[in-house]
Amino acid sequence: MRVLWAPWRMAYLKRADRPAGCIFCLKPRQRRDATNLLLHRGRLGFVMMNLFPYNSGHLLIVPYAHAGALDTLPDAVALDLLGLTSLSLRVLRHTVKPEGFNVGLNLGRVAGAGIEGHVHVHIVPRWNGDTNFMPLFAETRVMPEHLDATYRKLRRGFARLAAVRPARSAAAPPGARRIRR
Repeated sequence: MRVLWAPWRMAYLKRADRPAGCIFCLKPRQRRDATNLLLHRGRLGFVMMNLFPYNSGHLLIVPYAHAGALDTLPDAVALDLLGLTSLSLRVLRHTVKPEGFNVGLNLGRVAGAGIEGHVHVHIVPRWNGDTNFMPLFAETRVMPEHLDATYRKLRRGFARLAAVRPARSAAAPPGARRIRR
């Protein structure tokens, strides 16, 4: 039998007990961004790495507002969440160059939400061939890069790209009809 060493999993085992309070409310207040894997702080939300990722570069986009569902967020916060998601996709494209993404929300425990009380968006970068037999048969994920190395790379990407917003035209595309309100 072969042994696959995954020493970073010990951190998960040692932290198995949940902290008192919501981690998405606590982490940004601590001002220990590298320790907490916070990559970017926006006006109404932030971006952090998933401590126990499905893939290298697995990001969480989180509003500062504590709300359990997307439809309970104020419109400005929901719009900012979408903007941070878009920024995160640009950063991932430029830094880790995935071939695709899984982007989504798990709303409710039965939908897979590990943290039900604070809505957040997951972005999982994907590469052709990044899935293999290990998770299916060995219940083991193989991460190609250590969290710290990914954090440093993505942190630089956010610092570079957050200041550069792509020009977005408010004009309707040719042939589109304007809706009157």
